[in-house]
Amino acid sequence: MHKVSVIDYFSAAHNLRGYKGKCEELHGHNWKVEVSLESARLDKTGMVVDFKILKDKLKRVLKLLDHKYLNKLAYFKKTNPTSENIAKYIYDRLKCRVQSVSVWESHNSYATYHK
Repeated sequence: MHKVSVIDYFSAAHNLRGYKGKCEELHGHNWKVEVSLESARLDKTGMVVDFKILKDKLKRVLKLLDHKYLNKLAYFKKTNPTSENIAKYIYDRLKCRVQSVSVWESHNSYATYHK
């Protein structure tokens, strides 16, 4: 089995509705996002996927989040913008055979979504 991953970043503000603590207030993060794909087979060039293609797909999705107040985006008006839900949001919009999406909100805290 082969696994490839790309990493990119975005910055945004949010607040967690219903959370009792500091994170209920408006605050921001510089999020790190890792997208991984796995495949038992490689294409004719010996790749799971061209890194450039995967990076471009991720950049297009992160552009929707970058420098935004996440709570004001349609998806997050009903869904709390937790790292877990942000990972699923990215996963659902990548439109490729993604294995997992991990979203770090700090150097030592992250959430992963996979099916």
